[in-house]
Amino acid sequence: MTARHELAAILYFPMLPQDSHFIKDCFMTYQFNRRSFLGLSIATTAAAALSACAPKAQNSTGVSRVLPTDPLIAEVENLRPSTGKTVTKTLKAESISTAMAGEKITTWGYDKKLVAPTLRGMVGDQLNLNLTNELPESTSIHWHGLALRNNADGVPGLTQEAVETATSYSYDFKLAHPGTYWYHSHVEMQRERALYGALIIDDPQEPLQYDKEWVIVLDDWLDGVTGTPDEAMKELAKGMAPMSGMSHGSEDGGMVMGHMLMGATSDFLGGDAGDVAYPLHLFNGTTIEKPEVFMAQPGDRVRLRIINAAGDTAYRVGVPKQKLIVTHTDGFPVVHAEVDAVVLGMGERIDALLTIQDGFTPLLALAEGKAQMAYGLIATGTGTAPRKGDLPTALTGEIVDGGQLTADPSVNLAVKTPDQVHELRLTGGMENYDWGINGHRFDMAKPFEHTFDLKEGQRVEVKFINDTDMWHPMHIHGHTFQIGQSGARKDTVIVRPRETVTVQFDADNPGQWLTHCHNAYHAERGMMGVFSYVK
Repeated sequence: MTARHELAAILYFPMLPQDSHFIKDCFMTYQFNRRSFLGLSIATTAAAALSACAPKAQNSTGVSRVLPTDPLIAEVENLRPSTGKTVTKTLKAESISTAMAGEKITTWGYDKKLVAPTLRGMVGDQLNLNLTNELPESTSIHWHGLALRNNADGVPGLTQEAVETATSYSYDFKLAHPGTYWYHSHVEMQRERALYGALIIDDPQEPLQYDKEWVIVLDDWLDGVTGTPDEAMKELAKGMAPMSGMSHGSEDGGMVMGHMLMGATSDFLGGDAGDVAYPLHLFNGTTIEKPEVFMAQPGDRVRLRIINAAGDTAYRVGVPKQKLIVTHTDGFPVVHAEVDAVVLGMGERIDALLTIQDGFTPLLALAEGKAQMAYGLIATGTGTAPRKGDLPTALTGEIVDGGQLTADPSVNLAVKTPDQVHELRLTGGMENYDWGINGHRFDMAKPFEHTFDLKEGQRVEVKFINDTDMWHPMHIHGHTFQIGQSGARKDTVIVRPRETVTVQFDADNPGQWLTHCHNAYHAERGMMGVFSYVK
């Protein structure tokens, strides 16, 4: 491809990532013969080539869809607030060697870290991140919870081509809303390794007053210890029928059969707590053998930004004999709630204020229903650190999850009659491990089958109807919904067994947006769908 045609592609398609490898690959993919090539204008050539690279509507209904290459995507992006500043970052996805609970393991991560660097910017900043892939397979980055341009959402086969081995890819978008967010790979089971990190977007008019801020990322871990996530997925996919491989049980934590966990229960979650047996749980990449220590002064008011990056585990987070003041869930403010602990499903985030007491204080993250924990220690320079065996194994009292909170009035959606109502029945079960939505297992090779269609400007109501015996943290890409009329604004919500959770959102971000259970194993086995903007 000539520089002249590459320039044309950039000029005529500003909504696409402006890295030349993407453009060149598109042109190479589109095969011209000499006569047809010479007969095309620069604009037509660019349009034909880049159209060849876009995801195709593969259903036979003749519906015209707003694809990630549509000019409307760039138009909406240009309307977002802008500071004129750019936050530039590079990340390298690669194999890393580290120690985990005294054992050397090899896994995958960003920049050779178990928890990737925290990215940070202000509302209106442009984030320009260049990802280099040195993994043995293709990858991507999804920006969880963000309202961003569709072609930066990071879902291979739907919003972009996967980033192949030994190539780079540029993500370039505006940071539209303040809050606690995170980023992670959206390729199969890669998030079950260490391909994730925090993204904090600061509010230029931040109303909270605090002395310190700590970002905490929680995760369940098996990679390199008891197997790989792919091996676990392969085993679980066989369902409950094969009962061989039983190894051991843990008190009140369920029975382990290979990678499958049976009998882990949580009254708070409505029954079954999880499917997968994990040997370890991580608190900012550390295990209970060597917990992270935060330094503070007695009386300090600390903002905790807590992210659940786990694949199959909810965490009950709190400080024994102290209250947390919950201020935000999934980045959006809530009416402040004083609680003893908060439960985070996979993908959820909670912001909370904590007043520091003198001495050593444990900050616990109990694996809900699994009789395991991760924790960190808060130290003020006096006292003795508690031994892990002396730590409480329960947090009781006033316990909430983000879906039970009330939105701050400043972020309430206007009351409207829905233009579009979609029922998403969560289906499947453990017997065949065949999770789905409305009885369909999602196929990424055919993303436009069984879509949930909507149009820009509509108010959309979604009914998550759980027909299964398992809880599901349901996530919608690219949008924030409100639970009921005045519930919290969120992008991920816990839906308990046999429960219906009704949410609404405004269709103000055109494109093709995945919705799925944020249990990594349930999603991989089919509990996904697409909210599809149509023209």
